[in-house]
Amino acid sequence: MTTATAAPGAVSTPGEQPAGPVNPAPLDMSGVAESVRREMERTFRRSVKGLEYISTGDPGVGLTAKDIVHSRGALRLYHYRPRVDEVYRTPVLLVMSLISKPYILDLAPGQSLVEFLLDRGFDVYMIDWGTPRPEDKRLRLEDYVLDFIPECVEVVHRRSGEPDVSLVGYCMGGLLAALYAALCPDAASGGRLRNLACFTTPVNYDGMGLFRTWTDPAHFDVDRIVDRLGNVPPQMLYASFNLLRPASQVAGRVRLWDNMWNDEFVVSYRRLQRWAADQIPFPGECFRQTTKELQQQNLLMKGEFQLGGRVVDLSSIRVPFVHVVAEHDHIVPYEAARDLVGMVGSEDREEIMLKGGHVSLVAGRNAVRRLWPRLEEWLAERSV
Repeated sequence: MTTATAAPGAVSTPGEQPAGPVNPAPLDMSGVAESVRREMERTFRRSVKGLEYISTGDPGVGLTAKDIVHSRGALRLYHYRPRVDEVYRTPVLLVMSLISKPYILDLAPGQSLVEFLLDRGFDVYMIDWGTPRPEDKRLRLEDYVLDFIPECVEVVHRRSGEPDVSLVGYCMGGLLAALYAALCPDAASGGRLRNLACFTTPVNYDGMGLFRTWTDPAHFDVDRIVDRLGNVPPQMLYASFNLLRPASQVAGRVRLWDNMWNDEFVVSYRRLQRWAADQIPFPGECFRQTTKELQQQNLLMKGEFQLGGRVVDLSSIRVPFVHVVAEHDHIVPYEAARDLVGMVGSEDREEIMLKGGHVSLVAGRNAVRRLWPRLEEWLAERSV
């Protein structure tokens, strides 16, 4: 009797003949080579586009035709030239934040809220606060709310021949517009003010998240900053915004790399990045006042905030009012903005929450489909 012996590496089971060695099928290297070739080509094209990105100048912004119809110091009041024959009677006055360039609302043809409103028949004006000069360090909220905005409203009234104006304020511009509506004679009940629309406007500064923590008086000496620097440098503000979402810059560059051959994406990305980095100084006394009385003491929410010796009572606002907030706003979280509608005394008032972030709410591809049509509809019903 002979005994079968399994070959090295073979596996046998009782009652079965041991299997012989298995020869694997040859690999098809042509598919692998094609995948490598495609990836190398994509990497090369990205690199070429990346060099173009670095070497070319910034794309133009704020290109919609306009005229300066009023100026005072650094302030400029723009009137945008009509683009259609028939316009709504009530002009629209856009109010921006004190620390951001206004061209976020007029990025480029097809990416401009200003252009959109003009094409829908609105008569559009905008307040550009300009870049503060050293002597502007003394400016306070009273100057903007009780002097500059009323003056611009009067200019719009004289030029348009219409008795009323609709104010549209973005971020801190919304706060300035709301303070004006609450304090200026007759504005709260409609004199010179027909409608008020605010975007991402903070009123409860306890909800400002990290900003609230960073400006805690226990470790943030605002007096020392303003006394030594005067106007607060834009680099300080820009760094603060970036620290709110430290990974966003990296994520943005990854998205840019993935879309480097998409010219439309690249140009749009560059415009938005240019605006985000194009901050301006914050007038020193206004920064001191805003930090102490709003950010640290939350006086507006408590009903104790005063301008020009008068308590600001937002419930005195009676004109039609809308507040648009962003679902994913990391600069003005919903906790800081949600109380505004309830504080306003208008019967015609509403809050609209839309998808997006603080910037994408008003600019970019999603704004074209979300915010802009909603604003047009709301204004059109109230501008005849």
